[in-house]
Order: sequence, then C-alpha cells, then structure tokens
Amino acid sequence: MDAANASPPLRPRADEGSSTTVDVGVDLHVVRLGPQEGTPVVLLHGFPECWYGWLPVARRLADDGYRVLVPDQRGYNASEKPSAVSAYRLPTLAEDIATLVDRLGHDAAHVVGHDWGAAVAWWLALDHPERVATLTAVNVPHPTVMRRTLRRSWDQRRRSWYMALFQVPVLPERLARVGDYRLFERTMRSSSRADAFADADFDRYRAAWAAPGALTGMVNWYRAAGRHPPAVRTEPVEPPTLVCWGVDDAYLRPSMARESVAYCRDGRAVLVDDATHWLHRERPGWLADRLDEWMA
Repeated sequence: MDAANASPPLRPRADEGSSTTVDVGVDLHVVRLGPQEGTPVVLLHGFPECWYGWLPVARRLADDGYRVLVPDQRGYNASEKPSAVSAYRLPTLAEDIATLVDRLGHDAAHVVGHDWGAAVAWWLALDHPERVATLTAVNVPHPTVMRRTLRRSWDQRRRSWYMALFQVPVLPERLARVGDYRLFERTMRSSSRADAFADADFDRYRAAWAAPGALTGMVNWYRAAGRHPPAVRTEPVEPPTLVCWGVDDAYLRPSMARESVAYCRDGRAVLVDDATHWLHRERPGWLADRLDEWMA
C-alpha cells in the first residue's frame, strides 16, 4: 500500500460505462461502453492516467456503435499490482492485452494506445499480430525507434530526464504524494493545452493515484524498462498501423512518428499541429473521427 490515506480506486459513474474484472493472469479492471455486439476497440492508457483518460474518445466511439474496452493496465487504479518490478516488462504487459481480448470472446480487436499504452500496443502487434485488427499509436514511437533516438539524441535524453529519477526506490512515490499529487497535476497542465484537463478531471485522477499500491505499480513500469530493457525488434509490424502525433509534445520528438512508419508493413503517420502529448484529451472528436475512418 502506498500510504495510510490510500482510497478506493476510481470506478465509472453510471453514464460512463460499466466495470468488470478479467483474469488475464492478473486481475484487470475493464470499463466497457457501447453495444455488446459492436466491433471491439481496446483503448490503452499511459502514465499517469487510467481508464478515465480515454473517456472523451471512448464515448464517441461507443456512440458510433463500437464495443469499447478500456482496461486499467496492471499496476494502475483498480487493477492488480504485482510487487515485483520484473512483472512490468513490456512483453508481459502486451500478453495481458492479448489474453484480455481472448477472455472477452474476441478473435481480434482494434487497439489504440497513448503514451505507455502505445508502447504496449506496438509490442502486442509484434508478438500477437493475430489479435490486432488495426494498431493506432498516439504520441509514442515504435520501440526500436525510441531506443535508437535515446541513444543518438541529446535533445531526447533531455526530454526523458524523469525516466532516470523513476529508477530510484521510494523517492518518486513520496514526491508524487506531496501536496495531494501536485506534481502530477502541474506536469499534466503545463505540458497540455489549456482546455485539455478540467479541475474535475484531476479530482477523478487523484482517486486513481491514491488507490492502494497504485503509485508504486505505475512507477514500476519505468523501473522495469530500465532493469529489463526490451529486445530490439526490426521485423515489420504486420497489422495496419496509424501513428497520430501532437507535434508540440514536450516529451517526445515528433520526428519519431514518421520514422516509426518505416517499421510497418502498412503504416501512415498523421502529425497534428496545435496539439501536444495529450492529443487524445485535446482533440477527442478529431481522434475519434480518424479512428472511425481508419477502422472502417
């Protein structure tokens, strides 16, 4: 447990979808929206969000007739939080989602990921292409492009400085809790457009961050990447792949969007001006429309 004042995790309200728990080797909390018979779409959140971060896009896709499945990934909010750092390796995280698609009765799903969710989506498409009808990665590149850019670019290393901080035991969790999660809120606000997040959104996020064990589970994704770096993958990504990128991303160089397409059998990149790392929050209608076109 992160702190004595840990609170119950964040669940959807009645108009935000329904909750279920799916055993994929760990228990994943999944929020479901849209008609049960609709074409399945899995939305994967990044750091430091949870299912709630995708809600504006999920609602639009559900209204368009898709069966939208939004899991809290392992370590987050209402999902199980293994204690071992090794439990958060990228192939394991991708296996969670492949198993989730199967356990929910689908042969394959359209998979959309943002931030760390996009990293999982890329790996899922590499390890389990049969489970991915289409891949959409939002503001995170192909894993080999990310590794290469970190190795070659001082600018990208500067942007990624926090990854080194997250390798330190205990300290990141303590810093995050200061001032009722002020660090997370300030970072998300300062790196996004003014209308991306409302005050009420952070009230909801704080409930997820305060869930028992959540902070350590969330940071352990970074610790696992540092201690157990994923293998270099150069084989082509087989599922049709769309890379959407807000060009004013404070954390990741936009040049990596087009570089990632070179690793795809059938890929395209769309760069969005006047958008940041938080494209899915700033332009949910635009993104939902692009997904409708892409997944048709």
